[in-house]
Amino acid sequence: MGPVLAGVLQLLALIAALALAYVPLGNHMAKVYSSDKHWRVEKWIYKGIGADPNTEMRWPAYLRGVLAFSAVGVLFLYLLQRLQGVLPGSLGFKAIDPDQAFNTAASFVTNTNWQSYYGEQAMGHVVQTAGLAVQNFVSAAVGIAVAVALVRGFARSRTGELGNFWSDLVRGVTRILLPLSVVAAIVLVACGAIQNFSGIHEVGQFMGGDQQWNGGAVASQEAIKEIGTNGGGYFNANSAHPFENPTPFTNLFEIFLLLVIPFALTRTFGVMVGSVKQGYAILATMGTIWVGFIALMMWTEFAHHGPALQMAGGAMEGKETRIGVGASSIFAVSTTLTSTGAVDSFHSSFTGLGGGITMLGMQLGEIAPGGTGSGLYGMLIMAVIAVFIAGLMVGRTPEYLGKKISTREIKFAACYILITPALVLTFTAVAMALPTPGHSMTNSGAHGFSEILYAYTSASNNNGSAFAGLNADTQWFNSTLGLAMILGRFLPMVFVLALAGSLAEQKPVPATAGTLRTEKPLFTGLLVGAILIITGLTYFPALALGPLAEGLAS
Repeated sequence: MGPVLAGVLQLLALIAALALAYVPLGNHMAKVYSSDKHWRVEKWIYKGIGADPNTEMRWPAYLRGVLAFSAVGVLFLYLLQRLQGVLPGSLGFKAIDPDQAFNTAASFVTNTNWQSYYGEQAMGHVVQTAGLAVQNFVSAAVGIAVAVALVRGFARSRTGELGNFWSDLVRGVTRILLPLSVVAAIVLVACGAIQNFSGIHEVGQFMGGDQQWNGGAVASQEAIKEIGTNGGGYFNANSAHPFENPTPFTNLFEIFLLLVIPFALTRTFGVMVGSVKQGYAILATMGTIWVGFIALMMWTEFAHHGPALQMAGGAMEGKETRIGVGASSIFAVSTTLTSTGAVDSFHSSFTGLGGGITMLGMQLGEIAPGGTGSGLYGMLIMAVIAVFIAGLMVGRTPEYLGKKISTREIKFAACYILITPALVLTFTAVAMALPTPGHSMTNSGAHGFSEILYAYTSASNNNGSAFAGLNADTQWFNSTLGLAMILGRFLPMVFVLALAGSLAEQKPVPATAGTLRTEKPLFTGLLVGAILIITGLTYFPALALGPLAEGLAS
């Protein structure tokens, strides 16, 4: 079997697995967020935090809950890292430096999971499990909660109430993320991923020095790392490390895990708004972009421009031989089109155009299918933009799901789509203009520029993957990337929740002969086109200086 055919077959198997999980998981999540009953353990949690889960919140109160909870998370994780040297189970590792502790706290609380440190050489068991792993759960649950609040904005009328943040947060963890993670962790352990609390082991000599490995609760963290589209790994090599990702099967299984909730949330959306066809339209948009990007990536990485590439079956630099080009391409596209950031290969070693595809996937806003929750609300914002464009074409007030998209709503949507590009391009420009940040680049020219552009694209879009050539463990990058993560996560949420509140207050508008049918393939095509055109107009100059210049020169 040739490597191209193997890659295509793996893609087909992945699509089949996602299709099987789509309806039951999507329906389950809709039931979770529509139920008025609370589990006993959930009642204990509400009592412990002093929250009333039955109190409905308007969007400002919902937003305050999101921001307050996240701020406490940043502070707790920062202090946990700063105190690591005196904590049990630290494996002898010292306290994390202030700038790196801030960067890591911001990273995991914002669901970015950017790592400017070597996990196996910096973080002990307590920080990994009580700090990072906990944030993997709750940051993902926050994203789903905000998405559900926006869906309620479309589904409800004549009320500004969007549900209860604390109830949505707790249910996301106890009824969705935790059960799925337990099952996934068992599968990973059965396939060879490690799960222990052992110390550091000497395993021999390597290149004149001692080779050491430490254990950890890797399988359990790997499970929620993928399910919650987090991406931060126990080891520096991330999912290229055999302790995290032992076999080709686990590689495909991990891709499935990082895609299954974002895709299934479109079903949840359809059920909650009372039209599963609307969910299928959003699913078709996400799926079209995802499959298209995988096809482009495989084409660039399988292109044979010499005998070495022909013998290897593709561009094998930076890729694991046990995984191959096809599976690495699927993983790279899936992790950058979601907010996962996990890697089983090194994107800096991809071909020039291949590296550009990973970057473009993040620059779309990670909406195909995007992160847990963030992908759905990002795509719905783009749907509002597409409906507005269609309304301008025919000269009528745009409507989406029975709600008018007036000046107020389009302002919220426009602010949402402008925030992230502003962060990416501004921080990249400043870093390239100053002398010190450039010292962190391993490469010069177009590839060096791509390292900087990729870093701020990854941070501002809450992805977390790196181009693997930039020394980001400096005060400049730890501070500015941390700031980009926080602003890139929470500023868009402000406008998402404001839009949700505005929609929930409206009276439904009955459909007429002139209403755009947003469940039809025509709207899917319009939405795909709007996404690609808006992103292209925004980022093309920067991409032309980096990956496009490198790809065309090779």
